[in-house]
Amino acid sequence: MRPDTTELNFRKSSYSGARTQDCVEVADIPGASAVRDTRNRDAGHLTFSSAQWAGLVVTVKAPS
Repeated sequence: MRPDTTELNFRKSSYSGARTQDCVEVADIPGASAVRDTRNRDAGHLTFSSAQWAGLVVTVKAPS
């Protein structure tokens, strides 16, 4: 079952600027991560398995 957004504790990235709302928010779910758009919170969130999320983080951090 997909968790209700109101039950999740979303946090913004430390890379998000204080003056802008153009960022994503992430919440931890057992075995997964939920991601939503800060500017469009009512649209809900996407859920990624822990393996998918870890793969994204490794890819983003890799030198180009």
